[in-house]
Amino acid sequence: MEAGTPEGVSFQQPTKKIPKRRIVIPSLQSFKDEYEKVSKYYMSNRIRTTKYRLWTFIPRNLYEQFHRAANLYFLFIVLLNWIPVVEAFRKEITMIPLLVVLTIIAVKDGLEDYTKYRLDKMINNFVTHVYCGKTGDFVDKFWKDVKVGDFIQLSCNEEIPADMVLLYSSDGDGLCHIETSSLDGETNLKEKLIVKGFVEQTTEMDPESFSYRIECEIPNSDLNCFRGFIQHTSKERVGLSKDNLLLRGCTVRNTDIVVGIVVYAGHETKVMLNNTGSRYKRSKLEKKLNGDIIGCVLLLVVMCSVVAVGRGIWLSNHPGQYVYNSGKQFEPVWGGFLMFWTMIILLQVLIPISLYVSIELVKLGQIYFIQNDIDLYHEPTDTKIQCGSLNVAENLGQIEYIFSDKTGTLTENKMVFRRCSIAGQEYGHEENAKRLETYQPDYESDQDEVALFASHCSLKRLSRGRIGRKSSIGLNMKSMSRMFRSGSMLGTQSMKQLAFSSPLETDVVPDQRLVSKFRRISFNFYKKYETAEPISEIMQISEFFIALAICNTVVVSEPETTGTQPPLKVKTELSCLPDTSKEELVSLDAPDKFLVHEGMDLLCAPGPDVDGLPLDYDPAELSYEAESPDEAALVHAARAYQCTLVARNPEQVVIDMNYMGILTFQRLHILPFDSTRKRMSVVVKHPILNRIVVYTKGADSVMMDLLQKEPTGNENTDKNRKKMQERTQRHLDDYASKGLRTLCIAMKILSDEEYEEWLQGHFLAESSIENREELLLESAERLENNLILLGELERKKWLTEESKTLKSGINIWMLTGDKRETAVNIAYSCKLLESTDQLFVLKSNKDIKRKACSKERRSTIALRISASAHVKKPQFSYALVIDGPTLKFALHDRVQKKFLELTASVRGVICCRATPVQKSQIVTLVRKERKVMTLAIGDGANDVSMIKLADVGIGICGQEGMQAVLASDFALAQFKHLKKLLFVHGHWCYTRLANMILYFFYKNLAYVGLLFWFQFFSGFSGTPMIDYWSLIFFNLLFTSAPPIIYGVLDQDVSAECLLSNPELYKASQRNEPYGKSAFAVNILDGFYQSFVCFFLPYYTYRNSGIDLYSFGSILNTTMFFIIILHLVIESKYLTMIHFSVFAFSIILFFSIIGTFGALCVLCNPPANPYWVMQRQLANPVFYQICIVTTMLALLPRYLSALKPDISGYIAIFIWDLPCCGFVLKAYPGGCCLQYMTYLSLILPSLISVFFSKASLTLNQGNILKRE
Repeated sequence: MEAGTPEGVSFQQPTKKIPKRRIVIPSLQSFKDEYEKVSKYYMSNRIRTTKYRLWTFIPRNLYEQFHRAANLYFLFIVLLNWIPVVEAFRKEITMIPLLVVLTIIAVKDGLEDYTKYRLDKMINNFVTHVYCGKTGDFVDKFWKDVKVGDFIQLSCNEEIPADMVLLYSSDGDGLCHIETSSLDGETNLKEKLIVKGFVEQTTEMDPESFSYRIECEIPNSDLNCFRGFIQHTSKERVGLSKDNLLLRGCTVRNTDIVVGIVVYAGHETKVMLNNTGSRYKRSKLEKKLNGDIIGCVLLLVVMCSVVAVGRGIWLSNHPGQYVYNSGKQFEPVWGGFLMFWTMIILLQVLIPISLYVSIELVKLGQIYFIQNDIDLYHEPTDTKIQCGSLNVAENLGQIEYIFSDKTGTLTENKMVFRRCSIAGQEYGHEENAKRLETYQPDYESDQDEVALFASHCSLKRLSRGRIGRKSSIGLNMKSMSRMFRSGSMLGTQSMKQLAFSSPLETDVVPDQRLVSKFRRISFNFYKKYETAEPISEIMQISEFFIALAICNTVVVSEPETTGTQPPLKVKTELSCLPDTSKEELVSLDAPDKFLVHEGMDLLCAPGPDVDGLPLDYDPAELSYEAESPDEAALVHAARAYQCTLVARNPEQVVIDMNYMGILTFQRLHILPFDSTRKRMSVVVKHPILNRIVVYTKGADSVMMDLLQKEPTGNENTDKNRKKMQERTQRHLDDYASKGLRTLCIAMKILSDEEYEEWLQGHFLAESSIENREELLLESAERLENNLILLGELERKKWLTEESKTLKSGINIWMLTGDKRETAVNIAYSCKLLESTDQLFVLKSNKDIKRKACSKERRSTIALRISASAHVKKPQFSYALVIDGPTLKFALHDRVQKKFLELTASVRGVICCRATPVQKSQIVTLVRKERKVMTLAIGDGANDVSMIKLADVGIGICGQEGMQAVLASDFALAQFKHLKKLLFVHGHWCYTRLANMILYFFYKNLAYVGLLFWFQFFSGFSGTPMIDYWSLIFFNLLFTSAPPIIYGVLDQDVSAECLLSNPELYKASQRNEPYGKSAFAVNILDGFYQSFVCFFLPYYTYRNSGIDLYSFGSILNTTMFFIIILHLVIESKYLTMIHFSVFAFSIILFFSIIGTFGALCVLCNPPANPYWVMQRQLANPVFYQICIVTTMLALLPRYLSALKPDISGYIAIFIWDLPCCGFVLKAYPGGCCLQYMTYLSLILPSLISVFFSKASLTLNQGNILKRE
């Protein structure tokens, strides 16, 4: 199908099959027919993130809830109870627990979905400006009415409604600044470019004149990639990239008006395709809980089988008996089979249905206290810990492996210029080193700076106006007037300091030797190079600092003028000096002169402007907004040597060289940094050399291999070049061994023919849709070779405070992209390695390709690794260092197990030159093969993959964006906060939850045990001695709140002790609180307490005239107090909140039971619980039995509580005796209060037992016979 243009030119349309590419036809009247044909392939801009609709909520929610095994189990119990021959309760009563749980979860899900619905409705009803062909102007429309092909007009501070290609910007440079905080959390501005060919518009774009089609890739979730082209009716194509795409959800900043055409709308936009919801991570405790529930199911089957066998025997011994439920007679075998299912219904409480709800509530409480911990708050940045997942808090207490990034994690994300080496000569910058050693962060001064340079709101962007296509040293006045014009203020509400702009990073003390050489820079040295002489040292110094200033993406800003001072203005006229000879031009050193090379006739100096103000700006007032600390450090270092970056736009970069004046470089291309090339390049037209120059900066591991190697024919030149490269390599190795980060700077001068040849292939790569990344990579590699080494520099990473204190039974691996020497030095500085450690370095031979490695070679290497793993020297501990290429081999399927064996024999592992993919592979390998709990921590986008794959992901709120924070389970302000998060909150969360789960199992088994023991004295009839409502409410209401408070507030050891004794963390690592022995002890204790609670009252009232429910009320009340006081004994930390909850539970118990007994005459037919509790409360024997039974039932638990806990008190006593005393004194839940509580119970009980003369008669029949 074809679509005609206004001139009659047609466009090809997609077929009915879903195309691999998207063709966008503009929504204009002239394209009406063609647009209607393709619009069916496009989605509307309306979004819906809700899971349910009003009419699907109940069925879908029930469907999802019954995917849980526990809910299916209780649904089975409910259905089973509807069978008359096995009915144990009234049908309605059996449904109550399941209905309560389903209702609570449904209400929670409904409220969450309703919140999403309101948010969707609000977003869909946002208003934007859409072009209307009928009116010929932009009109207001709701976001939900926007369609693919619509033209959208946006103003400053407006949010982008859909993904659209930028076609017009009011910015004279063809730029649009956007804020992407809604996508990646980054508040620094990003620059977007108008499509090539649309930049020259002098007036606002008229959509009716648009006669193009757009062909791009189908919708996908990759935020960092966009492939396509825009094709004119003349078939001329212009490539589209991510720099031309405005993403939905971003906000336009510092640009008055922009116009774009929508290519993706609604759920096809990249932000919506990335909205996959929060990931679900199952905790180790939850996995073990599922196993124990299965164990309880097996126990339930055993108990029901015992009763079923007993029922069969009883029927055999009593033939002709009628079954109470149905009034029928059954054979012993069939009667036993039916009794099995009756007991399944009766003992259903053994499976704790309310446990899952309680766990969720406990986790919410734990997260609340973690987020409000003042010790995890970073005051200078006003940042507190953030929680992104509720499911893994208890995993913090079981971490065995920590995988940590170095940059921004073990080190602060502050990069400071330390020293450099240019042309093989080292410049130590000793004064700068002294400044760094004596530097002390002053947060108060930082706050003053914040007030002065407050966010983007007080900064105006220096114009990146086009300064002229022709490259020159002189200034184009129209461009300079744009350069210093006031930009639109950024409407952000946050008042934060610019990233990477602390005095530590900006204040660089120059080296005096280098300053003296820098002052000698003049055009004379460039003249010598033009005569084909080798690059001189002075020219290398000049080009070195030029590369630092322009080979980056730093955005220049200046403080906005305030008060009555007039804004900075630029002269509109030039006063020209008299004609001067070439030699005189070269000799001029005055910084206020704008010098030119021989291609220019005049030397122009600034003259007065129309307002009489001279062109005079203060370089110190310029502010730089960088995306990384590396770029900020380089630009500040160049400015320290008076090579100041003044302005930047998509076409030109302006720097002030002071002694050479202001230089304007025409920017032709940027080859951005990527993890494959590990370098960045910028292609410019040099204003002095008048040649195409490529400046490249990157890691020395790749840059040194790209330098000139071929002989030039001049022996001295080749010899000097080789010596310089060797000296530079020695400097690199020396600096890296001191923990400094190294960076190589190089350049390449191209002829016009070389540039045109490369440019032709590069344009083809840019306009390609398939394999664009591969083609661009090949294009970059064709350009970045035979480089001229200018020098290298070192930046120092600032160590994080207390990053060296994290030690316990945790294995720490450092995964970094830095070189080996730097990583090892940082490891020593952070105390991850000790001076006595012996290092094993695994490094591959880069001269041997992997393809050449035979099976025998791989086996030999594997055997060597295995042998190294078993070497033992008692006087040393071992650490392993491995680089990226070797790591690629070590992660091979045939070798990875040997590699893991080796790592198990060392104390620490350092993986240097590791890629993001390798980081995630290491985490996955260790987690799956070792079956251990892993934690990954990082601060950058390169750490996201390992953060997501680890059991617990930690993001550092650094200055490299927020990708790591958004992908993490917990986000910290500083690495030092990890210590308390693990050792204190991790230990508490795991211990609390483990103890609460064990308490639930004990509580339910103890209560179910009463029903089980009673069957032995009721002919195994499945008859309960407690009324149905009390059975249901016991776990649902009476004993539900205390364990939740216990799980939220209990503290077995104080925070001070846990921090001072990291060895205590090993207890939770080894699962001691929730091991098999702990589970077995609680099960046995539940059986014992139910045994005592049943048989002591039974033999007390044996042969008495007590009725069934009166006897059951004694058991019910006694078990209630046993369970409550059991929790008191188990609690190590009791507060008024605990006692208030205990009191509330007791009041609730007696009020509901009393009300039920007073009002419900026939609530439990055919039995009658009327006035049962009231009669018991008036009987003194009731109190005596309750006290004595409670005392005997809790005696073993109390005696075990008197013994010090091996994982707690003994360890505390060994490591910190005074701290143990502090715990006992500070926390009323210690042994002293427990002893006094128990003593207050035992004395009255003993007195009442010895002096009571209650009449205890024996009459078994009245109790047992119900059938």
